Amino acid sequence: MILYFHDVNTKVSIPILGIDTFQIDLQSDGSFQYHEIIGERLIETPHKHDFFLFLLFEKGSGTHMIDFIDYEVTGHQLHLLFPGQVHSWNLGADTVACQIMVTRRIFETFANSLRYDLLLYQNHPVLNLNPDVFRQFLYEFKAIQLELTLKPMSWDIIGSRSRIIAQMTSREAMEKFDELKVYHAKPVLVEYLSLVDTHFKEQRLVAFYAEKLSITPNYLNILCKKHFYTSATSLIHNRVTLEAKRLLLTSKKTIKEIAYELGFYDLAYFSKFFKGQTGLGPREFRASIQ
Repeated sequence: MILYFHDVNTKVSIPILGIDTFQIDLQSDGSFQYHEIIGERLIETPHKHDFFLFLLFEKGSGTHMIDFIDYEVTGHQLHLLFPGQVHSWNLGADTVACQIMVTRRIFETFANSLRYDLLLYQNHPVLNLNPDVFRQFLYEFKAIQLELTLKPMSWDIIGSRSRIIAQMTSREAMEKFDELKVYHAKPVLVEYLSLVDTHFKEQRLVAFYAEKLSITPNYLNILCKKHFYTSATSLIHNRVTLEAKRLLLTSKKTIKEIAYELGFYDLAYFSKFFKGQTGLGPREFRASIQ
C-alpha cells in the first residue's frame, strides 16, 4: 500500500514506502538518516513506518497522533516512534525539529541502551525536556548529522552516539514517569505486558499468562487492578483492539481477514468485540478516517 506525506506549503504528495524513501545523497547507506523539519507539516493519513524514529522538537505547536492518542507538540520535546506504530501529525508553522530514522536492524544494535522494556516507551512516547537536557540531546543529534556527511563516515561513532541518546532517553523516562517506578517494584508486570504483546493474537485467557509467570490468575489480576487500575483481561483486550485499529487503518485486508489474523474465527464476534471496545463497528471505524 502506498501512503502519502503532504507538505501543506507546496501541496506536493510524496509516497511513503519506508526509510529508503528518505535517503539523501550525503549518505551511502539509507539505514540511518538525519532530517530536519522546518515549518508547517501535515500527514493526513495515519500510517506505519518500518523503522524507528527519534524526533526532537526545538520549537513547535500542533499535534502528533501516535497509536490513536493525540500528543500536544511544544518545544523541548523528544518523541519516539517504533516500527508498527500508527502515526500522523499536524505541525504548526513555528515548528523547528530534527529527526533520526533507524532501520530495525540498526536499532537492535543499541536498543538495549533503552533501559526499560520497549513497550513502556511505546506507552509513553513523548518526553518533555528541560532546556539543559534538550541542549544535550541536540548536541548528540547534530554530531550524528555531521558524522553522516563525512567520507568515510564512522559507524562506530554513530552507534556510540545513538547509544548515548538511548541512555539519556532512559534517564529522562525514569525521572518523568511514575509508572516506571511500578515496574521496578513489580517487574512481573513488565513480563506480563511483554507476553501479551507476543501472544495476544492467539491467547486471550489470563490463566495462560499467569502460568507463564508462575503466579495465579487472581494474583495477576490483583496486581493489574492495583497498579494499572484495570483488569488483566482488559490489558489483553486493549492490545487486541490497538492492533485491530492499526490493521483497519493501514492495510487493505478485508475485515474478515483482519478478524482471522487476530484470532477471531467468527466475524460477527469480532465486530461485536471491536464495537464494545471502541463504540464503532470495524467498518464504521475504517470509514471514519477515509
